[in-house]
Amino acid sequence: MAIRAKITNASIKKLAPADQRLNDTEISGFHARITNKGSVSYYLYYRKDGKQVNYRLGTHGKITPAEARELARIKAGEVTKGTDIQEEKKKQKVEAERERANQLEKYLNEHYEPWLNAKNAKTAKRIIKTIKSGFPDFLKLPLSEIKAHKVEQWRNKKIKSNVTKATVNHYVNSLKGAMSRAVEWNLISSHDLNKVKTLKTDNTRLRYLTKDEETTLLEKLRERDEQIKAARDSANEHRRIRGYEETDSLRDQMFADHLEPIVLLAMNTGMRRGEIFQLKWSDIDFQSKTLSVKADNAKSGKSRILPLNKTAMTVLEEWQKVSQSQFVFHGKEKEPLTDIKKGFLKVLDEANIEDFRFHDLRHHFASKLVMAGVDLNTVRELLGHADIKMTLRYAHLAPEHKARAVSLI
Repeated sequence: MAIRAKITNASIKKLAPADQRLNDTEISGFHARITNKGSVSYYLYYRKDGKQVNYRLGTHGKITPAEARELARIKAGEVTKGTDIQEEKKKQKVEAERERANQLEKYLNEHYEPWLNAKNAKTAKRIIKTIKSGFPDFLKLPLSEIKAHKVEQWRNKKIKSNVTKATVNHYVNSLKGAMSRAVEWNLISSHDLNKVKTLKTDNTRLRYLTKDEETTLLEKLRERDEQIKAARDSANEHRRIRGYEETDSLRDQMFADHLEPIVLLAMNTGMRRGEIFQLKWSDIDFQSKTLSVKADNAKSGKSRILPLNKTAMTVLEEWQKVSQSQFVFHGKEKEPLTDIKKGFLKVLDEANIEDFRFHDLRHHFASKLVMAGVDLNTVRELLGHADIKMTLRYAHLAPEHKARAVSLI
């Protein structure tokens, strides 16, 4: 049964399930329907190619009769101009579903990470982690909504919170790479993140240890080692008195734990932290006194062979006696370590060494080589720099080389 009246709040209130339908008296095709449970929805009836089409405008409660009337008026105008509004609605729905399917997090998990994994699993894990940790508020956004102005706003907040420009650039460049790949795969038509220009950074930071700092650092590492061993001795004495089973003594091994050997290896090889963490015993040749940094673990993507000096050899020979994994330095479940920041920072604090990062041990290694007269190209090869420009930052540490060059004139 259908009744006719102007659709208003009053007429909607009077509408009963027995009425089924209320046809508006002013806008042709505009009507309201009521279910047996009393739910009311608004529609616009029109014909397309001789077929009847009912376009749903919305549900009473979510939109008012006045809002439904205005929407009906607009849609009726579009129909008059030849638009099939129902078909357009379907297209919009499909596009919305397409956008939901292309949310950043879903795209990273289902498209980008598998593609990266096929190239380099380790790199893939690092890149995905960078994007997800750097842009948590972007993860539920459709790719099409990730715009330059949003990234600019994000970047401004990061800079104000004292995140370094280099770190911010790393986050942004990782996101740019993911977005560009989405364009190549036709998941989005384009992106405008190239408008977000790379921040200028001071790429010449060169912090290395003075002789006194190096001596103090090594002393504090030894003191820490002794403290750990003494604590184990004390615990075993406690157990012995009470008749409990004792744990293994640490006195028979040179190093109580992994921190000191890792620092020593970094100081004497110039290896990056990640390269050390991924190092396997199979990468070390004790006969030739060399170790191999595999391409998969190197930042440059190229393998390199490093000679081991007496200190590095001693570290590895002694640590091998207590290692229980294929990885030289392992954590839980015999998997590679992921962090030593807490222990390292504590030792630096006790040694009163300021403004020094683990990565600076790499600078320390290179600086000592240059000051000892090693040529820059050899230093470049040992560090694994792809370009000599990166190594030139150490050039000023070899003044005698410059003096010798000038004296040739």
